[in-house]
Amino acid sequence: MKTLSEPSLGSQNTLTEQAYQTLHRDIVSGELKPEQPLRIEFLRDKYGFGASPLREALSRLQSEKLVSQFALRGFKVAPISIAEMSDIIETRIVIETEALRRSIERGNDDWESSIVATFHALRNIVQRHGTDDPNAETASEIETRHRDFHLALIDACGSPWLLHLAGQLYALSERYRRPLSGPGADWRARDVPAEHGALMDAALARDASKATDLLAHHYRLTGQSIERMLEQRSALTTARG
Repeated sequence: MKTLSEPSLGSQNTLTEQAYQTLHRDIVSGELKPEQPLRIEFLRDKYGFGASPLREALSRLQSEKLVSQFALRGFKVAPISIAEMSDIIETRIVIETEALRRSIERGNDDWESSIVATFHALRNIVQRHGTDDPNAETASEIETRHRDFHLALIDACGSPWLLHLAGQLYALSERYRRPLSGPGADWRARDVPAEHGALMDAALARDASKATDLLAHHYRLTGQSIERMLEQRSALTTARG
């Protein structure tokens, strides 16, 4: 018989989901650093979740390539590398250009309206606060609206698997981009809002060839910026060492 102190299956699932979302957020944002050990005792003290939800969350994150397992069943944040980042970018291009092409073929008025709405929401918050705003809440809202815009572009593709894979690859690429998004970031010389605007215009014009080319170029520019910043960080670390 279950005692009063035992969580129900439903509450256990809820705690696991909460643990997963919390760890996922902090890995992608860089709060938890690449290759940082994720010991259950440390995570329990930091976040307040029990051992069982944490283990289940870590297993799920491992399946998504955000966490690695090492000796004696321990976990750590997955390492990063330029080679992996480039592979993620190119795979993301394959998945999202196909999803965008299908969305342009199948999208209706609601799809078009969603693209316009998410674009304006992203543009408006960036215009109000700028991307150098140190406020964490504002930065989180910008990231949410950025994700919403890119999702809106491909949301009418009609393939749950394409959307699922796009979501996983988005998180993996954000893990490289977000920690490098502070003042002085390499891509601040780019006009990213203009890139987003051109993407919107091509999609609404139902020009699949132009839209997919623009999306691929948009992602490759980001990949090149990340590569330069990772190389600069590595050189600085070597000089200090």
